[in-house]
Amino acid sequence: MEARHSRPVRVLVIDDSALVRKLMTGLLSSDPRIEVVGSAADPFIARQKIKQLAPDVLTLDVEMPRMDGLTFLQNLMRLRPMPVVMVSSLTERGAQVTLDALALGAVDFVAKPRIDVARGLTGHAELLCAKVRDAAGAQVNRLVPGHTPAPRPGPIGYRTTERLFAIGASTGGTEAIRLVLAGMPADAPATVIAQHIPAAFSGPFAQRLDRHSRMTVREASDGEQLLAGHAYVAPGGRHLRVRRSGARWYCELGDEDAVRGHRPSVDVLFESVARHAGANAAAVLLTGMGDDGARGLLALREVGAATLAQDRASSVIWGMPGAAVALGAAQRQVPLEQVAEALLEVPARESVVR
Repeated sequence: MEARHSRPVRVLVIDDSALVRKLMTGLLSSDPRIEVVGSAADPFIARQKIKQLAPDVLTLDVEMPRMDGLTFLQNLMRLRPMPVVMVSSLTERGAQVTLDALALGAVDFVAKPRIDVARGLTGHAELLCAKVRDAAGAQVNRLVPGHTPAPRPGPIGYRTTERLFAIGASTGGTEAIRLVLAGMPADAPATVIAQHIPAAFSGPFAQRLDRHSRMTVREASDGEQLLAGHAYVAPGGRHLRVRRSGARWYCELGDEDAVRGHRPSVDVLFESVARHAGANAAAVLLTGMGDDGARGLLALREVGAATLAQDRASSVIWGMPGAAVALGAAQRQVPLEQVAEALLEVPARESVVR
């Protein structure tokens, strides 16, 4: 679901490259629903232009002179929180810094290649515009210095081979998933995750989740057995499915076409979980733009699985969970800080999975 505005979304472009500023301005201005009100070559100029121009959204480069993008973002979210879309390089360092930016409160990011930036950004013009439009309607919270929301500790002794959790997310999802997994005990049921993310970013994302979770978190490998106490992140650019063989579940990766624009697709993952885990599964659809995952969550509900959607108040973008609620796919709407507890409290069920 896109934010609805009676006027165009006002954007300030912040990048130290004159070429990128010109390119971004042109691409964004091609959308009649967006107005680029200015640009800035560094955060000090940007700070003045924010006061003068009152933009709705910033696009922010990660690496800039005089003050790096993360420092500027941290100050901004502490003093004047507003929607920010990061512009990141498709490198390992770019991925790490972008995940840091999302943790600080950036709404989303767009990746630019290190070579032939013009072609790379132009090829993603429609996606860039969509991300900026949706960012304008995002909920952005003030950053409290040194504060990270503390999840409730999960119960101990939860181990079972009969349960499977599935999580889907997009915009705002990297932090939402981190908080959900941080609330899980070390022996929680096996968990499969589909987050819309580029291929270069999914590995660092899984590593980051692993550092913040009592579970073992890794990027999923084809044919890998699902184990309790482990979470498996779909690699960027590949679909993740669950298949069952006997009493065990396995990861299955696929390179088929994107489904409704996404690979990995939450619908693809959820539908496979519905088919192979049935009522043994519990799933949650978290924050994100669009409607990926809504149909898959409905398929899960129809086979007796427990289905949750993040509530509007705690979602950065209530697109995907909102679409699931509209379809009647979610049995409950849950605040983000209660999602882990809600999944864990779902009782184990007797079911026949074919």
